[in-house]
Amino acid sequence: MQQNINNFAFIDGQNLNLGIQSLGWKLNFARFRKYLREKYCVTTAYYFVGYVPGNQPLYSELQKAGYVLILKPTIPDGNGNIKGNVDADLVLQTMLDISNFNQAIIVSSDGDFYSLVKHLYQNKKLRFVMSPYIDTCSSLLKKEAKERIVFMSNLRQKLEYK
Repeated sequence: MQQNINNFAFIDGQNLNLGIQSLGWKLNFARFRKYLREKYCVTTAYYFVGYVPGNQPLYSELQKAGYVLILKPTIPDGNGNIKGNVDADLVLQTMLDISNFNQAIIVSSDGDFYSLVKHLYQNKKLRFVMSPYIDTCSSLLKKEAKERIVFMSNLRQKLEYK
């Protein structure tokens, strides 16, 4: 890893988890953090997720692996499903830290990050968007990331939890 490169990752945890599950495998969080550090010089990896009291073992695992957890309070929707929308938190943290990193990696397939990706790209602050799967990635996100998009579907052998 080059010493002078200081990249940050901003991870939409729910989007990442559901995307990987849709591929039929489970992500090894520790391997993923090591992969980001060694391959892309990620010094800080934020992991944004809605807080659910029963998920404390997962939160501990993520922190042990080296992620900075940003937990958002959750509320049930009309059907009783838990909602913890982290999009605004991810965008805000990215903009608060923009002068602290060389480039950002946005891990999500969510088109709501279109404007953030556009801004980072225009200001030469976007390393790339990392999407779990090409079919679930927003066409807006693909368009704005241009050639700077990576799909995780081909990383199963490196990052699968076994």
